[in-house]
Amino acid sequence: MEPAYTESAGIPRVTPPEPPYSGRRLSASLRSLRYRNYRLLWLGTLISSAGDWMDQVALNWLVYQLTGSAVHLGLLNLCRFTPILVFTLIGGVVADRVERRRLVFTTQTVAMLLAFALAALVSTGVVQFWMALAVAVGRGTMMSFNQPARQSLISDLVPTESLTNAIALNAATHNLTRIIGPAIGGGLIATVGVAGAFYFNGASFLAVLGALALMRFEKQGAARPIAPSIARDLARGLQYLRGEPALRMLVMLALVPMVFGLPYQTMLTVFAKDVLRVGGGGLGLLMACSGVGAFLGALFIAASGVGRTRIMFIGLVAFGASLVLFSLSHWLLLSVPALIAVGMSQQVYMTSNNTLIQMNVAPEYRGRVLSTLFLNRGMVPLGTMIAAFATAAFGPQIAIGGMGAVLVLMAILAAFFTPPPSS
Repeated sequence: MEPAYTESAGIPRVTPPEPPYSGRRLSASLRSLRYRNYRLLWLGTLISSAGDWMDQVALNWLVYQLTGSAVHLGLLNLCRFTPILVFTLIGGVVADRVERRRLVFTTQTVAMLLAFALAALVSTGVVQFWMALAVAVGRGTMMSFNQPARQSLISDLVPTESLTNAIALNAATHNLTRIIGPAIGGGLIATVGVAGAFYFNGASFLAVLGALALMRFEKQGAARPIAPSIARDLARGLQYLRGEPALRMLVMLALVPMVFGLPYQTMLTVFAKDVLRVGGGGLGLLMACSGVGAFLGALFIAASGVGRTRIMFIGLVAFGASLVLFSLSHWLLLSVPALIAVGMSQQVYMTSNNTLIQMNVAPEYRGRVLSTLFLNRGMVPLGTMIAAFATAAFGPQIAIGGMGAVLVLMAILAAFFTPPPSS
């Protein structure tokens, strides 16, 4: 069998041909783990991503303890996600121009140092609100360069025929950590405190750094010529996207609903403390329930052969409807299944959308187009501030319930008026 070639930063890399099964046959959904480099990335990501979710729980809890304000929570997440909106497209271009493994290693090292710095500030008792904002800005900037590079790196680690499985498994793993990380984070807050959660998060980065250091590539070829300026590379990618109506519609559906959908994750802190009254441990449980649903949603899409366009719109409608259900609940026993439904429908919608985009994009523009998807994290601050001010004015239940209703209306209008892409 001829080796399959992948490309990183313009450098063709040889990926070994698919190895034969040995011993017990791996499940088809796990077949990408047969490749050593991908297996290393997967294991490192499993640990470090769980740490990221611990950090999110702990940072939100810290700020709410310091300020007691939903508006300050919104400001925190504005500082966390605005750099993504500003730098992600540049990060996508950089990921096509430099060695991706080295770029991911650098960004993860910076994130580790920020985590330990915040842990030290909290444990010494000198932490202030503005310091948490500064760390959030640093983490957001790091993510702007890390996410496009990490997503693009996957294609360097497996042959083309296993790429779809590798991407799906990566998404499922990310959502598995949404179950593990918040549960551990809530437990750490209740036992060793917020500072302990930050120290654990910092240590978790050692896993992905070690995995990146252990990777081996068999062979490199000559570098591909690249445009002399980042701006020109970026402009070419945007021009391509502008000329592809179906693809442009999919990207818009990846971005705009996030303004109204994802802010619920930040507002879970308010629900845990003021609506359900379950404390830090309960907050971890609520976030873990959302992660359980998202993991199940990813597995459903991986195993499903149904039309993705139809499922994407159904998922978006269900996402909004389940948010409305959650917002109406005053009882933990109802909130738990409602959040599982929120996470599952959200992941069904997002994974279907991501799959459709990859099916419709030309390979030479894949990196730059994929980088636009991470702008959805930069769209979150706008929705978070809307949710925060609506919470201050009307309460968290009306705020989140209203945003869920907007999602339902948006999905219905988009499905009715927009011609579907190829699928």
